[in-house]
Amino acid sequence: MGDGDLHDQILQLEAEMEKLAERIDRCRKIVLGSKIAIAAASILLLAVTVGLIRSDPVYIVGAIAVVIGGIVAFGSNASTLNQTAISLKAAGARRTELIDRANPRVIGEADGVDRRYTFRS
Repeated sequence: MGDGDLHDQILQLEAEMEKLAERIDRCRKIVLGSKIAIAAASILLLAVTVGLIRSDPVYIVGAIAVVIGGIVAFGSNASTLNQTAISLKAAGARRTELIDRANPRVIGEADGVDRRYTFRS
């Protein structure tokens, strides 16, 4: 396998890792939104129960629906987040393996300030 093939594989893995990182970011945002929705709906239910807000069936049913929906969104995205994090870690390990297989050599400044890597022929 030539250095070009390894380089292309590394670039493909880096593109995949970027997509996985974006998916993780989206999942984290949805998980956070789910937590906020659950907390807000729970506070509304508590306020209705304590009597701070007049008891209205619309409030109660809506709050219960938001809590259930938030739990579903949280669980779904939390598991997707975990699976995606595992995939990202595996892709990173595969990338490191390919870079090690390419046997890069260090070129540049001797004092280590400006080091650049190139593939050996």
